Amino acid sequence: MVYLRDALRDASVFLLAGMMLLLHFSYIANAEQPARQQVNSDRKTIRDFGAIGDGVADETDAIQRAVDSRIGSVRFPKGKYRITKTIVVDLDLVGPTSLVGDGTPQVIMEGAGPAFRLVGTHSGTAAPHTVKDNVWENQRTPMIDGIEIVGAHDLACGIEADGTMQLTITRVVVRKAWHGIHLVNRNRNVVLSDCHLYENRGAGVFYDNVNLHQSNIVGCHISYNEQGGVVIRGGDVRNVHIGTCDIEGNMGGKESQPAANVLLVSEEGSIGEVAIVGCTIQHTHGAPDSANIRIDAHSKLREFTPERRHGNITIANNILSDVQYNVDIKNARGVTITGNTIWKGYTANVRVANSRSIVMSDNVFDRNPRYSYGDGAAAKQAIIFDQCNGCTINANHIDGAVGGDGDGGAALVIRNSHRFNVTDCTIVDCGSCGILLDDVSRSRVSDCLIDHRDDAADQSVSIRARGGQGNQISDNLLGHGRQLSEGFTEITSD
Repeated sequence: MVYLRDALRDASVFLLAGMMLLLHFSYIANAEQPARQQVNSDRKTIRDFGAIGDGVADETDAIQRAVDSRIGSVRFPKGKYRITKTIVVDLDLVGPTSLVGDGTPQVIMEGAGPAFRLVGTHSGTAAPHTVKDNVWENQRTPMIDGIEIVGAHDLACGIEADGTMQLTITRVVVRKAWHGIHLVNRNRNVVLSDCHLYENRGAGVFYDNVNLHQSNIVGCHISYNEQGGVVIRGGDVRNVHIGTCDIEGNMGGKESQPAANVLLVSEEGSIGEVAIVGCTIQHTHGAPDSANIRIDAHSKLREFTPERRHGNITIANNILSDVQYNVDIKNARGVTITGNTIWKGYTANVRVANSRSIVMSDNVFDRNPRYSYGDGAAAKQAIIFDQCNGCTINANHIDGAVGGDGDGGAALVIRNSHRFNVTDCTIVDCGSCGILLDDVSRSRVSDCLIDHRDDAADQSVSIRARGGQGNQISDNLLGHGRQLSEGFTEITSD
């Protein structure tokens, strides 16, 4: 009996210990459950909201459900997702949101408008005190990453942004759409990097009458967009940085409207504080009036005057070639063109008109024989300044420019202008004229080397001046001397 009683007691102890151990593990499991649920929630994709990804089903509603669920990170697994209406990301409604892929998902937009529209309510500037609490809480840093968008409608676009603060678009492909990335109304602090905007019917990146300060376009391939690569029209645009991009062929064919790889036109607004640095920008000379960089800073705003005009633009360390005009600037003030390698400007390498305070220095303009075969030989490659005031042209190397017939074949033309300082330039194999000064006053040409092709030597003149007064021409090494028209006043140095 004692033995049985002890056995029962030991069994009870073991049973009690087992129950306590079971309760302990159950408690741990329940404690971990919310964390597991959170992990599972974070791993959801648009497939969990009904998307299929077979390229046949209409995925519009499923993707919109995923966005509206407030999941935050809207993930796109590999597949083809056909949509027929714009996916609207109303940031104040759904909270901080990112649209994320790994490069394998393709969104096919079969409706008019953008595939994705990101909408915020930011109405301030980039200054912290102007950003409202709801923007930081619900709308901060919307992102799109790793997704390809293909247009399958004449009016399909890629991405549209309106009212956003700190929008970031990375590793996105947009092709066969109208505009690739469309910035409208008001945005602040936009970053666009590592994207491919290719073969679209409109612009690659379009600043469309937008109020936008602080935007960076970095490391992108922007090519074969028919109405321009990076296009800024109107609005209030400041602090634009375009760097280390490949921007090519954004001007359609021979029947297209004139366009440019980088096109800045103030129109009813104002554009300023722009840096275009370290890019390869090229093609296509066959398109009418094509340009690599075209800037028209004239504004219809009342405060625009000949003295008060837009600009403050730097064009530095780029490779520019194979268009009618490599750099084409009108109505601007405060532009620096420096450190670029430029060739095959079929009408001119550089044309600057009605502008002030332009500095062009340390550029190479070269007719390299490697690029002069075929129709490359037709490129004039001249540099033309017309109706400009207070400009410096220094330490440029100009090789093989021949200029147009109306300018006597001059490599460097300065016309209807005053207060120019042209110094330390090398102009060689330049055909019949090195520098033409046409009705220029209060200007100086000094310390330049100007020489000519052997086959043009007999009819060549190194410096030709007609009209104008109060100019200084001194200390130059000239292959074929000067030709000064009657009435030209030359002031030589002591």
